[in-house]
Amino acid sequence: MTIHLEKNETGRYRQTIRIDQHSIFSDAAVALGGEDSAPDPHDFYDASLAACKAMTLLMYAQRKKIALTSVDIDIERDNSREGKGIYVLNVSLTLNGDLTDEQRQSLGVIADKCPIHKLMTSVSTEINTLVR
Repeated sequence: MTIHLEKNETGRYRQTIRIDQHSIFSDAAVALGGEDSAPDPHDFYDASLAACKAMTLLMYAQRKKIALTSVDIDIERDNSREGKGIYVLNVSLTLNGDLTDEQRQSLGVIADKCPIHKLMTSVSTEINTLVR
């Protein structure tokens, strides 16, 4: 899979991101000189965690025939110490459906096993940048 990004002419920092047949946009906050016309890269990073947790829970519940109907997730970012190597995401899950307390606890454990959670917390990522 290749992600292609190019400058979007409608803003100073606005970018068009193409992933297969999908197009999404990114921009910078006004305080950074952007127009805040789209999520910034940190937003996508954080949102990928929420999306992964929700999908992981729904797939798991379907396989295990657990009556989970939907998942609502709120993420609060604390990037005040990012420059020191500490980036905190506080995740709040709302599990909707006719669930027992035991199922809720089990689903909480499963949420932390989503692939993006693992990438963010226990995988060493190598990035190789080629300048053309």
